[in-house]
Amino acid sequence: MPKIVLVGAGSLQFGTCMLGDLFQSQCLSGTEVVLNDINQSAALRTLKVAQDFIKEHDLDFSISVDTNLEKALLNADFVVISIEVGDRFALWDQDWKIPQQYGVSQIYGENGGPGGLFHSLRIIPPILEICKKVLQVAPTATVFNYSNPMSRICTTVHRKFPELNFIGICHEIASLERFLPHILKTPIENIEYRAAGLNHFSVMTEVRYKDSGKDAYYEVLQNAEAFFAVLPGYSEILSEKRAGGKSVETEGWMEVDLSHVQDVRPWSDRWLFRQMIDRFKCFPITTDSHFGEYISWADGCVDHRGILDFYTYYRNFLNDSEPTIQSVLKERVVPIIEGLLADSSYEEAAVNIPNNGLINDLPDWLVVEVPAIINAQGITGIKPQIPVSFQGLLTNQIGIHNMTAEAVLNGCKDAVIQALMVDPAVTTSVQLPQLVDHMIDEQSPWLDYLK
Repeated sequence: MPKIVLVGAGSLQFGTCMLGDLFQSQCLSGTEVVLNDINQSAALRTLKVAQDFIKEHDLDFSISVDTNLEKALLNADFVVISIEVGDRFALWDQDWKIPQQYGVSQIYGENGGPGGLFHSLRIIPPILEICKKVLQVAPTATVFNYSNPMSRICTTVHRKFPELNFIGICHEIASLERFLPHILKTPIENIEYRAAGLNHFSVMTEVRYKDSGKDAYYEVLQNAEAFFAVLPGYSEILSEKRAGGKSVETEGWMEVDLSHVQDVRPWSDRWLFRQMIDRFKCFPITTDSHFGEYISWADGCVDHRGILDFYTYYRNFLNDSEPTIQSVLKERVVPIIEGLLADSSYEEAAVNIPNNGLINDLPDWLVVEVPAIINAQGITGIKPQIPVSFQGLLTNQIGIHNMTAEAVLNGCKDAVIQALMVDPAVTTSVQLPQLVDHMIDEQSPWLDYLK
């Protein structure tokens, strides 16, 4: 049976969610799971919850903690990474607020814009160190990454270690599983869909009814108004939480019960989303907070209140969470591992892999998010049909991904400034050198390698 190493397993979200998925898999029964985290007490907390769950359900899994990454990786078949550095939300606040002092506004500050750049500059070096150790200790292992900013991390890793089998995974695509049945009024089992683009910057490329083969994209666009006009967003969810203390987990595969949420603002969290439908005839797979990070004109049409409320809810939800394991599929890695081992040749909805000709007009080295076939030969991307209207927005991201990788791999401060200047989300230039110096000083434990 395989050996799976979870790097960052002390995380409240990642560790227990991954274990919950693993423990549901009959195919992976008997697997050795090693929990690795630089925070030993957090890893041991996850271990205790896992051991109790295994005992309660009489499962056949071997699970242990090893804070020494080289030892943990020995003979690993699969490695799953989900890490952050420092105080996540304190650093995120700096990523958001400090650029404003230099005339640079941004939508969300996590994956795109200046915040996405500084986030990348902090987190990519430790991920490169993890990848280096994987190649030294378990060079044939398949590595899955959940950390953000996904496309910048994956692009840089593949540039540094092209021989490493490194795949980015994100569950954002699962929103289509939740929404399409309601929009098309048919079970998800009767819907085929595909989406593609960059991570957090993707659109649905096709959708049809399985029983008839009929194309349903036009219906989705037409019916979106009635659905999203009454769908609660994070402003409403946050208000309900403050009033009643009830948290709602809104990510992953699960159907979310929001029937208790009242007084919905039309298209909550999705004002830019609506513009993409109306003007581009495209259906994004994510909300304004993510999608808006990559567009120069997004500031004037996103739901800023919804974005801030999403951040507030997300921060508070994580802080309030207790480590629990649930028998509900939440992530995408376990089905992929099963498909690789069982040679199932199933179609996975979204993986992040080097483009290599998959999306026209994008360079081969840029990591894109596409559907893929999963079998014993590996993970093979499926070439999507990207709408021409969306293609131009994607090509705007080439320079920022290239310069982010160059800045990290060469430790070059000038490349950081250039990365900001090629970012479509940045509309000023005069004070960018001072901004970069300020961020390096403020976050010196992680950014002082930049010279």
